[in-house]
Amino acid sequence: MLILTCPNCGLSVEETELSPGGEAHLERFGPGSDDDAFEAYLFLRDNTKGVHFERWRHAYGCGKWFLAARDTATLQVYGTYPAQTKAPPPDILERIAKGARA
Repeated sequence: MLILTCPNCGLSVEETELSPGGEAHLERFGPGSDDDAFEAYLFLRDNTKGVHFERWRHAYGCGKWFLAARDTATLQVYGTYPAQTKAPPPDILERIAKGARA
């Protein structure tokens, strides 16, 4: 069972209380972009095995969105952080780097 801590309300909850929102930190394309860039934004994902940055919504709690860093192979959670963050925080990147060396 995947357990994530919502950075907005501070509760650690099982994934059944959350709604997944897909990959985090995507460059969004809208009106005025070329067709290839818009298609890549909508449909093309790397889906790599390993560390993945994701969007989650605390659906049965505070209802707010947040971001999480986790390993898709082991389900190890490296941390969660607010949805308004443009890039993963340095402390989470450090935990990921330490995990890769272990």
